[in-house]
Amino acid sequence: MAMTLSAIRSSPSRLPLYVAVQALVALACVFVLRLDLPRPPPAYRAAVAEVNEGGVWRPVAFPIDRKARSEDPPPVDYRIPFTLPGNAPEETWSVLIPRFSTGVQLFINGTLIEDTLRDPATSRPDRNVPVISLIPPALLVPGPNVLTVKLFVWGPVTGYVDSVYLGPDSRLRPSFDRRIALFETFPLLLISLQATLSLVFALIWVSRRQDAIYGLLAAAMGIGVVQNFIAMPAALPLHGFIAASVSIEGALMVMFTMRLVGLRSRPALWLVLAPGMLLLLMGLSGSRALLQRGYLLLGPTSVTLSVLAVSALLGWSAVRRRDQSSFLLGSVFTAVIVASLHDLLTVMDLVPGERLFVGRLSYSLVLVTIGIGLTWRFVHALNEADGFASKLVRQVREAEEKLRQSFVREEERARSEAMTAERTRLMRDLHDGLGGQLVSIVALAEQGQDRGAIGEAARAALKDLRLVIDAMEDIDGDLMLVLGSWRERISAQLRAHAISLRWEVLSPGGLPAISGLRPGHVIQIIRLLDEAVTNAIKHSGGRTISVSLDSLDDAEGRACGRITVSDDGCGLGEDDGGPVRRPGRGLANMKKRAELCGASLSLISDAAGTSVVLTLPAVLPDAP
Repeated sequence: MAMTLSAIRSSPSRLPLYVAVQALVALACVFVLRLDLPRPPPAYRAAVAEVNEGGVWRPVAFPIDRKARSEDPPPVDYRIPFTLPGNAPEETWSVLIPRFSTGVQLFINGTLIEDTLRDPATSRPDRNVPVISLIPPALLVPGPNVLTVKLFVWGPVTGYVDSVYLGPDSRLRPSFDRRIALFETFPLLLISLQATLSLVFALIWVSRRQDAIYGLLAAAMGIGVVQNFIAMPAALPLHGFIAASVSIEGALMVMFTMRLVGLRSRPALWLVLAPGMLLLLMGLSGSRALLQRGYLLLGPTSVTLSVLAVSALLGWSAVRRRDQSSFLLGSVFTAVIVASLHDLLTVMDLVPGERLFVGRLSYSLVLVTIGIGLTWRFVHALNEADGFASKLVRQVREAEEKLRQSFVREEERARSEAMTAERTRLMRDLHDGLGGQLVSIVALAEQGQDRGAIGEAARAALKDLRLVIDAMEDIDGDLMLVLGSWRERISAQLRAHAISLRWEVLSPGGLPAISGLRPGHVIQIIRLLDEAVTNAIKHSGGRTISVSLDSLDDAEGRACGRITVSDDGCGLGEDDGGPVRRPGRGLANMKKRAELCGASLSLISDAAGTSVVLTLPAVLPDAP
């Protein structure tokens, strides 16, 4: 009620429109319900009938509404006399009852010609299925004949027999066929579609448990499908299930609609299932009279209240939120309200005319309509998801293309920077090494020095040039390839000074492959080793220089390289009887070069000679 008042205050202009539309829908439904259904010509309607009560026949008029007067009432016999004209054409006659419940048997002159109890589809109290039976010509006699209608009553709904028609089959059959199409074929199509949608929504709910709306609708549809195929007569618990099914379906629809309009569901809402549960318990109690009274009290009332609640929720959503789907469904549920009220008044015998139950038919139609709407919404959501996925794929492709172009530009920039850095390094190496040597040669030539000094300077320049060229080779981290060329150079250098070279490889393979080894590192390492050999030649006074190559593991277990240059000279003691020598700029330069390569340098000197130990890391820095 609070929601309705809020909707009135918030949308005063939309509420009258909504109410007016619902009023028009209700009037249209009343008009449709008051339309005459297909019937044979009035001339074939039986006008006289009698009922057998306690062995006494008394007059009665059709339609007949018979209540069960005991737990297991016996069938009631109705006798209808009719006359077959003696000059009637040879044409097959039929008996037509446009509407009956719950079960009938037809006898012509005491012979059974129809038993609806054999067809469960026609024996349900809530069905509007007609019955027609051909009368074998051998059973009819010219003149007076008797049609006996035996009525069986069970369940909470009273037995009912509409007007009875007797006449040629060709005159009665057309109205029967139209009623079959309206009250049997059409409902069967609806229930088949309802079963299909129920299965579809159940599968959706199983895969998407967070969408309870599909589970509730699947349960409501499934209960309707199951109760539709229960045959009559049946055990009392099944009567209870049929009586409770509509109430339970209505309660589930209330819960479904709350989620449909976006309202939060509270635990107390499950109380709407209470009437249906009570009817189930009454069916299990074993008392047919209790079930009948309980159904008349709870069944139509709970269904009507559920439909009213659903209509109120849809009206609130249509008015307050201006939801078009709620506006449409609200109009549909208005038709269900009219149909439910019609059935309620029919049960109470307050509706004149033929006794028809249209609530179940209209409710199934609404369920199918909602199911189709939800299916369309689900398909629309899938289409939107596919569209979004396609858009996302397109955006990802565009982003990948931009990223690829960015990578190409980055690679070009990195290549350009690498070339610039290599060009700069090469210029610096040539300037620091070969350039200085050439300047010295020019200076010696200008000073008129002898050829020996100029040749020595030229050889030093050539050695530096070879060093730069060797450093440019692609050695893939294998320093041993460069050390092989270096060994040849220092061998020639040492032979010129009458010093022997001792080359030792202490571990298999010598030095391990060093990650990140670049030309700049190679030049620094070779110049460091040249400096160590030159110092040994100039200051050690030894006759043998040893170079040992070894592999060891660092603190992290990675393979490192170690190069040791040692001599058998006098160490850092007195030099030719002079004072004790101290390390000069040569050792400082070697340590600087080692630091540039991320390596460590140590000096060991005693009376047996001097050793320079260079320990190379497993991974060299990016640039020296």
